[in-house]
Amino acid sequence: MSRSPAGSFAGDVSPTEAWDGLSSEPQAMLIDVRTRAEWGYVGIVDLSAIGKETLLVEWQSYPAMEVNADFADVLSAELERRGIGRETALYFICRSGARSLAAARAVAAAGFDRCFNIAGGFEGPLDDARHRGLVDGWKAAGLPWVQS
Repeated sequence: MSRSPAGSFAGDVSPTEAWDGLSSEPQAMLIDVRTRAEWGYVGIVDLSAIGKETLLVEWQSYPAMEVNADFADVLSAELERRGIGRETALYFICRSGARSLAAARAVAAAGFDRCFNIAGGFEGPLDDARHRGLVDGWKAAGLPWVQS
């Protein structure tokens, strides 16, 4: 994982690379951009073993799934409130990696220089039986998560 210039997207990382970065860098943050419904029904990443929590900020809101036009501003304000600087590693996750990619790029464009997309997301793609969570992503990698 290398640094990128300010205002540019830093790239995709695997769930394991994201876990390693979150574990090794004290200020690194995980931002889950899925919907409230997904957080409640599907589960969220559990960072308690490394003394952190996942920051939950919707990129799109269910059911209309319109992009939150204020996403970068809302996230920037929350990060500033927590004392997180623009040079801090930010890892973005969604269900499969598409929304988190868009969110990471938007936040990079807002001036954060270490925005990473977690490729495969939380659940990854559908398998042959049309189920998620077994082929790729955070769950398939066996990384910690919880369900309410």
